[in-house]
Amino acid sequence: GDYDFEALEAVNLPLFNLHLQQLMAGERVRLPRYDFELGRSVEGEEVTLSPDTVIIVEGIHGLNPALITDIPAESVYRIYVSALTQLNIDHHNRIPTTDGRLLRRIVRDARYRGYSAADTINRWESVRRGEERYIFPFQEHSDVMFNSTLAYELSVLKPYAEPLLLRVPRGTDAAIEARRLLAFLRWVTPCDSDLVPDNSLLREFIGDSVLQDFRF
Repeated sequence: GDYDFEALEAVNLPLFNLHLQQLMAGERVRLPRYDFELGRSVEGEEVTLSPDTVIIVEGIHGLNPALITDIPAESVYRIYVSALTQLNIDHHNRIPTTDGRLLRRIVRDARYRGYSAADTINRWESVRRGEERYIFPFQEHSDVMFNSTLAYELSVLKPYAEPLLLRVPRGTDAAIEARRLLAFLRWVTPCDSDLVPDNSLLREFIGDSVLQDFRF
């Protein structure tokens, strides 16, 4: 079968907690980095933090207390970042939140992970299962919720997503979903990405974020 990269057990939990403890203690730590193109963990940079530094842990397991069992509860503040689409096509047809998120992922995966749109579409069912198993059951553990969707983001994503979707091979399962997304995008007016601020969250997906290499 396929690997379940969404499972909590895919994380090296003992090493993760050890590194967090070491960083919080001011020690120098060599962090591993997952190389999506190689498909394995590689050595990352060596870091050390000052006592007043905030450590941000991002991922689908961020709300799960089992992720950081060795960290005191008073040192943890959980933020649930979700993408809830606010727009409808008309009075009778809403834009599914999942479509916006899938388009985000298609654009991001192509830019940063070397995946085709077909690859991302084929993985989408697994991603959705992961949400049902690993995010939604723990959302009540969050201290605050943040909606990351921007009203104009579909217009910005359209010029990036359409060429990727058009390259999905015909006759495949992914092609059915690609055609559906292309039909949906015909309702969207494109927007020049140059109008997007360089510190916008949307830059995480389309690139050229001023925060990409940000360091404290």
